Order: sequence, then structure tokens, then C-alpha cells
Amino acid sequence: MLVIVSDLHLTDGTSGETIRTGAFKAFRERFRDLAYDGSWRSDDEYRPLEGIDLVLLGDILDVIRSTRWCDAPADVRPWGRQDDPRFAAMVTQITQDIIANNKNSLDVLKSLHDPKVMNVPPATAAGKVALVSRDLNAHERVPVPVRVHYLVGNHDWFYHLGGPAFDAVRKLIAEAIGLETPATAPFPHDPAESAVLQQIYLEHHVFARHGDIFDPSNFEHSRNASSLGDAIVIELLDRFGVEVRKRLGGQLPDACESGLKEIDNVRPLSIVPIWVDGFISNTCSPQLANDIKQIWNEIVHQFLAVDFVRSRPFASSAFLKLGFEISTEVPLAGLSDVAAWFSAKFGGHAASFYPYALHEAAFAQGWAKFIVYGHTHHYELVPLQAVQRAGKSVDQIYINSGTWRPVHELAQFHPGQKHFVGYHVMTYLAFFKDDERKGRAFESWSGALDSSAV
Repeated sequence: MLVIVSDLHLTDGTSGETIRTGAFKAFRERFRDLAYDGSWRSDDEYRPLEGIDLVLLGDILDVIRSTRWCDAPADVRPWGRQDDPRFAAMVTQITQDIIANNKNSLDVLKSLHDPKVMNVPPATAAGKVALVSRDLNAHERVPVPVRVHYLVGNHDWFYHLGGPAFDAVRKLIAEAIGLETPATAPFPHDPAESAVLQQIYLEHHVFARHGDIFDPSNFEHSRNASSLGDAIVIELLDRFGVEVRKRLGGQLPDACESGLKEIDNVRPLSIVPIWVDGFISNTCSPQLANDIKQIWNEIVHQFLAVDFVRSRPFASSAFLKLGFEISTEVPLAGLSDVAAWFSAKFGGHAASFYPYALHEAAFAQGWAKFIVYGHTHHYELVPLQAVQRAGKSVDQIYINSGTWRPVHELAQFHPGQKHFVGYHVMTYLAFFKDDERKGRAFESWSGALDSSAV
């Protein structure tokens, strides 16, 4: 059995809220259920699984979203010199902080390696579940080994860098989670970089990658390099919050403070100006709101003046930069209207990545029944093709693995009121090989939980 999750975006606690430990506990319980369900075979007999592969499909530990970057010297940035010892030290410190801030959650994930946690009932000689009698030693439960693999995305791409300093960082991650992926080499980004993953994919008829390569704002030819998306988070979204708290901290209502921290959980990024307008208009006095708007204008202009930002050549990057620039040219009262128009004009909602799946070699060659991407944070399942091979119908499907994080989306009824709805989302995918799960090939689960405090 193969299980895939992506886009957990666990942070060091200096930016927005991350998914809570309760989600990991719920996942662990469902993981155990999957192991039991997968042990039922197509001949209606019960035979315990021999093992499970769990693939973490990128953006698991979020190095980019730390405000530590804002406090560092201006030349220490993801797009700076990677041979600068301060760069590796920054990545190391942020990684350590992420692990510490999410220790309880990562401990739950690591517990999947514990045979006392991951086990199923034994089978009888007749292929049925052996019932446990009152004598607890009458039947021992069967351990199910779990192997955890890590691929990188665009917020944890630093773990794809080579060298002793990054080997040491990878070792921290491997120990915190219990990884099968070797720490002494770059964590893979393309599945072709791992023979182990390629074999797992072949056995389950699955091809999975993070998907950032299809987003030119977050991938620029090499996964060992930074992109505009990094600069947007660090030099615009995070820095805006840092600067507002620095200048106006004592005057900010709690709701405004929360809005500043959650800015990077707004989707899509093109409506961030609406979020800014909404939370300062609805939580602050007119004077304080205008003061914050002035800070936004300053930060946007500084962001656009960064050499790295100015040099980004991609068309989609130009649209994003233009949208932020426009946001500085209008007063607060008109900000939402302009941002809403721009978002609608240039694609307010993230487009589906399924067309890219049609060009994957695994799809064209026909061995992959499932093409899986992450990155967009929007779970979806799209049928791609149904064909006849050797007298059998073969379905090929695209699935996006969604995310585990809080999201804030603009309410569609009277959007001019700038109200957002926030909730936690969680998606995981399971794929079965041979006769596992009574011959079924996959199942996917995506849920949402109200994020309101009780």
C-alpha cells in the first residue's frame, strides 16, 4: 500500500497558524484503518499487509515562511549565495525551530514506526480475522512496517541542496520523522532521482511529484534555486506583518494581529490586497487603517525594488507584480474593488494542473493509472482516460493531494464586504497493489474542519 500526503507547511511559529496535532492523531487512526482494510484481498481472504510506504510529497517543513529571513542581513536570502556559511546556518536554525514547534505532531507521525501502534489482527488458517480472546496473549497482533519517504517542493527545496551542511540538516529531519530517505544525499524533487520511489510507483501504478515545476512563479528551471514565490512570502507578506507590528504593535487589536499572521494562508495570492483591506477595515479605526495601508504601500514598493524581484522574466510573475503595484496606487476605500477586478481578469482561482498530467511519460506509456500532484492546495480528482488493454478497461486519473493547513477564502456573497471564511483542510490518498483492498486500486479522503474557537 502507498499513502501520499503533501503541503503540510509546518512552520517555526513566527508566521501563520499550522495544522494542529489533532489532525495527525486523526490521520494515524485512519492510517491504521487503511492497513486493516488493505489486508482484505480480492479472493475475500484476510492476509495482513507486508508493509506500507508513506510518501511526503513536498512542502512538509516550510522554511520559506519564517520571519527569521526578515531579520537577517539583506544578503542572506534564499536567492543569495548558497556557499555563504550564514545561509546554511539560517536553514539549519529554521529547520530546528520547525521541528521544535511541531514536536508533538512529528512525534505522532514518527509513531507510525512503532509496532505497538501500527499493527493489524492476525489471520486464521482459513483466511479470516483471528479474534482476540479474553486471554490477551492468545493471539499476537501483526506489526505492519511503515517506510516514510520525503520529496521536496518549493517551500522546502533547501533539502535538495548537496553538501555536508545540508546533510546535517537532513539528518535532523530524518531523526524527527523516521525517514527511509537517506539523509546523506539530497532529498529527491523529481521522482527519477530515487530508484526506490520509482519502484514503489511502478508497483502501485502511480506517478507522483510535487507539481511546482508547472508554476513559473515558484520554479525557475532548477530546484536548487529560489523563485519569485520565495520573495513574495519573505519580502512582502512576512515583512509587511513584521513592519506593522514594529511600528504600530501597541495599537493593534487582537483581530488585526491575527489577520497579519494569516496573510500567507489566503488563496489565491492575487487577492491578498483584499484580505489586507478587509482585516484592517473591519478591525481598526480609520486612522489606524490608513497608517497600515501606508506601510503596505511602502513594503510593496520595497519588494518591487529588490533586484531579484525586478529580474524575474516570467509572464505570470509580471502579472503578480503588476497586481501588487496597482494596490499601492489606490486609496484604502478602493483597494478591494481594484484587487477583485485584477484577480478576475488574470485568474483569481488557481487553475487545475491536470492538463500537465497528460504530458507525463508515465501517462503516455500507460503504466501509471494515477498521476498525482500537490502544490495547488486544492484537492481534485479528474478522469483522464479510459482505454481497453488486453481486453480489460484501464482508467487513468489525475488527483491533487490538497494540503493540511488553514485556508482563508473570500466569501462570494457580496464580496465587496471583504469577508473571508477560514477553515482547516486535510487530504490524504491511498493506493493499493495487486489484490490489496479486495482488488480496489485507490481511495482518497479530503475533509474540512471549522477553525472557529469553541
